[in-house]
Amino acid sequence: MQAIDTSPGFDPVEERIAAPRLLALGFQHVLVMYAGAIAVPLIVGRALQLSPQDVAFLISADLFVCGIVTIIQSFGATQWFGIRLPVMMGVTFAAVGPMVAIASSNPGQEGARMMFGAIMAAGLISIFFAPLVSRLLRFFPSVVTGTVILVIGVSLMPVGINWIFGLPVGPTAPQLVDPAAQAWLEAARTAGDVPESVKLMPTVPNPEYASLSRILIGITVLAAILLIARYARGFVANIAVLLGIIIGGLLAAAMGMMHFEGIAEAAWFAPIKPLHFGMPIFDPVMILTMLLVMFVTMIESTGMFLALSDICGRRMTPKALSAGLRVDGLGTAIGGLFNTFPYTSFSQNVGLVGVTGVRSRFVCVAGGAIMIVLGLIPKMGALVESLPTTVLGGAGLVMFGMVAATGIRILSTVDFKGNKHNLFIVAVSLGLGMVPMIAPDFNQWLPHSLHTLIHSGILLAAVAAVLLNWFFNGAPHASDEEIAAAAHAAEAH
Repeated sequence: MQAIDTSPGFDPVEERIAAPRLLALGFQHVLVMYAGAIAVPLIVGRALQLSPQDVAFLISADLFVCGIVTIIQSFGATQWFGIRLPVMMGVTFAAVGPMVAIASSNPGQEGARMMFGAIMAAGLISIFFAPLVSRLLRFFPSVVTGTVILVIGVSLMPVGINWIFGLPVGPTAPQLVDPAAQAWLEAARTAGDVPESVKLMPTVPNPEYASLSRILIGITVLAAILLIARYARGFVANIAVLLGIIIGGLLAAAMGMMHFEGIAEAAWFAPIKPLHFGMPIFDPVMILTMLLVMFVTMIESTGMFLALSDICGRRMTPKALSAGLRVDGLGTAIGGLFNTFPYTSFSQNVGLVGVTGVRSRFVCVAGGAIMIVLGLIPKMGALVESLPTTVLGGAGLVMFGMVAATGIRILSTVDFKGNKHNLFIVAVSLGLGMVPMIAPDFNQWLPHSLHTLIHSGILLAAVAAVLLNWFFNGAPHASDEEIAAAAHAAEAH
């Protein structure tokens, strides 16, 4: 840990650091957040059933926008934008569930246009209601925030599990169509005896599903992360997930499971062009969904900013808090424009500030510049995209499980003994949040326009938790402790 100058008048947040050391410290921040930054575009890109080239583009675009938003947040842009503290910005996992729901209902480029339109609109609207967040926090006490974060983690777990064993559809599906039966059907269809609408159900076990090689790699990644987290210290422990992914990638390459053709074809430099998938589509229901995500994100950010201001010894004013929250909205709007996702502050990096003792905001400005450079190198995105899903599955179990564990930790601060109504709030909200995962076709008789809205278990849980908390407990003003508890919600990002 670096010794800090405590002389009168010294502000560690404004400390200027020599360029070589500044870049080294900035790269350290990038490594800490890299695994979380690349996970979301991989999840969403594959949920949209995009081509490998488009998924690689999403990764590059995400890194690029991460850098831009980080610089705006840490350096500041006018008096209206930027907390001006050492903050690294990245994609929030709170948005993954709703985005996967949108992607599942609307795959392909049209679905991407609808998703990014909703993200862009929600970001722009959030800029204007950012100063009002503190007044609405009373509707989001720990019992609500903890429940929502728990449902987010639980709803994401199937993604990591399917990554390890094999996706439900495609070449890694549990069962395949019998080739002999398929040949018979094609012959009968050619003869005109079978209509085109007739399809065969998969009945033959797929040797690619849950193969020993896939399980071995997933277990290796998981074991590597746990061992590094257990025995490493400091910075190495902070990048345990990233190191686990690297180890899994090397093992997959040695087993011949990685394909490098896309990396070879990718350019060394390419600008990130906005509206890559075409003009956005603004669907009101999807915008409403993303607005709720933005509100949860701003609650998380509020807690993180309070924690960081305490570490840096700088008092958090309402004006500074509003400027920081506006960047959540601005970054999300920029993300929609460049085909990326909602953004929030990464708590891993807040922890790194505490570990290193370096509180200069210019370190994160340097980290943002490094992220921009990485985003402009398509080979980096292609390399990440080439990783087998089983590698990411081992890491996903940790990352998504940590989201759920964070929700449980927040709920541990809730008074269940003295207020039995809190049990009803958690129980009913958790149950409703599980409905889309357990019964995905429950909405088949409802208007199609509502499918995206109600197919998100996270949204159902959030609405239920807010309404039930208001019904049972009213809406008293949130305490500082309850606001600070929201900081934990970002720790799994």
